[in-house]
Amino acid sequence: MRLESAAPVDVFLDEYSRDDVIAKYLSETAGAGIAHALAHVYAPVYLDVVNALVAQRPKEHEFRILEYGCGGGMNLLKLTELLRQQRAVFGTGVGADFSPRMIEAARQEATRHLPPELHKKICFAVASNETLAPDLAKGLGCDVEEIESSFDVIVGVNTFRYSHRLNKGNDCARDIFKLLRPGGCSIMIDMNRRFPLFRSRLTDLVSRRPKNEYYLPSLEEYSRPFQLAGFTMMEERTFCWFPHSAGPRLVALLRTLEPLLDLCCSPFAMRSLVVAKRPAQINV
Repeated sequence: MRLESAAPVDVFLDEYSRDDVIAKYLSETAGAGIAHALAHVYAPVYLDVVNALVAQRPKEHEFRILEYGCGGGMNLLKLTELLRQQRAVFGTGVGADFSPRMIEAARQEATRHLPPELHKKICFAVASNETLAPDLAKGLGCDVEEIESSFDVIVGVNTFRYSHRLNKGNDCARDIFKLLRPGGCSIMIDMNRRFPLFRSRLTDLVSRRPKNEYYLPSLEEYSRPFQLAGFTMMEERTFCWFPHSAGPRLVALLRTLEPLLDLCCSPFAMRSLVVAKRPAQINV
């Protein structure tokens, strides 16, 4: 679906510059829901990709990872941890977000949670999803050509929908393709519009916000830009029953219900997952 008019970037920037919103993306204040989802739902997806790439790349290969729309950088730090656990050589981790205040918070998060030898390998840049490659190059102080085909894993969590709302999903997917090394993988996780209980959607409808400020793509709409960009699609599904804002009691309840929900109601899970691979070439 192409929205009739793009939602103004300022609307989203104002939201993601507020202290209460930033707090939702930092490990110490985000809550039990995101902590559980990251460790027990997202991490297995990341680990499958990491293991496949470790097996594919030469032993001495230095892995480079990028999280776009990184917020506080929690997914970037989790991928860094998983690469170390698999005894892969970690080269560089980059976090990108369009909110300068969020980027500053991510820098502080990395300082608090990473040992010095890893912290020096992590950097952050202000970059919008819809102009990811040129913005990232500018933020890193280099030419676009220097970062093309340079990342092994690129991940975006709860952020690709904003590119779609701005009618820039295809542009974002093309930039991700360009930034990945041949054989590298993109992991996209975002809100599933078929989940019936998002409180934010009810608020949006009641407040009569323009549709292009709250529209959620379908799983097919999330996938299509990656297909058009030339990716090989590896996985497309809905998953995860844990609200990021859930408290410990709700997490405990949902852990009990998760097997039954996966069996009976998987199309209505909270998140859409798209894993896509840039096709490998000779002499990767």
